[in-house]
Amino acid sequence: MKNAPIKNFLSLVKFSHTLFALPFALIGYFIAIKFSAYQFDGILLLKVVLCMVFARSAAMAFNRYIDRDIDSSNERTANVREIPNGKISPRSALIFVIVNAILFVITTYFINDICFYLSPVALIAILGYSLTKRFTALCHLVLGIGLSLAPIGAYLAVVGQFAWLPIYFSIAVLFWVAGFDLIYSLQDEEFDRKMSLHSLPVLLGRKGALFLSKVFHLISASFIVLATLNAEGNYLFWIGTSLFILLLIYQHTLVKSDDLSKVNLAFFTTNGIASVIFSIFVILSLYLS
Repeated sequence: MKNAPIKNFLSLVKFSHTLFALPFALIGYFIAIKFSAYQFDGILLLKVVLCMVFARSAAMAFNRYIDRDIDSSNERTANVREIPNGKISPRSALIFVIVNAILFVITTYFINDICFYLSPVALIAILGYSLTKRFTALCHLVLGIGLSLAPIGAYLAVVGQFAWLPIYFSIAVLFWVAGFDLIYSLQDEEFDRKMSLHSLPVLLGRKGALFLSKVFHLISASFIVLATLNAEGNYLFWIGTSLFILLLIYQHTLVKSDDLSKVNLAFFTTNGIASVIFSIFVILSLYLS
């Protein structure tokens, strides 16, 4: 592991894609502060961010480690992913997974009891996703479950107990992620079918998968609206909600069943912008009423 440059590990886990879930973790944290008797704690916020980074790094590295043979056989990934192209050895990737998983659990220990006790459950959810494409087409929803832990986990870090508002956000994240992962997986439909791997595009075909992605995003938008209503959000909250939903709609104009040339724009750019913009407006709304 020491022979591989840090930039290779950052690339391995697609560190920039932390933007998908981290904004929702920040929403969970600041909502907990707003609707409880707890005060802002910068050290606790840092711990929450570290948990996000460690957990996601472990999950992504484990995915690359488990899928190394699949990635080597896939023309789309063989030359760009770090294990198949030799930039990082499988052993180094596995060590990286273990280190990040341990750091995640240790960090939760210094937050509170419930986060610590639930940390193994969280690891099972986020690491287990990498195995699911081998036996179920619902793998996209499992990925969504993993990222949906961000808002409720951050809320638990502050308050130490469950509440409906962060759960609404978590359900929204679940179907948001499942929807855009379904779009992204369209690229590998033929390869997955040939390798006997499971996905909703393989099960439903491109048109069926795109339709289901729209359904997932409709469910996500509904829970975002429900969360906004439950929080009695002001005009800033509603602006954030509206922009998030508009960007959900926009990404579905980019991808057609016979044209996947804009998948990366729909997957990376649009969803990254959506989560960041939404979190900014929500957090501002909590303190600028």
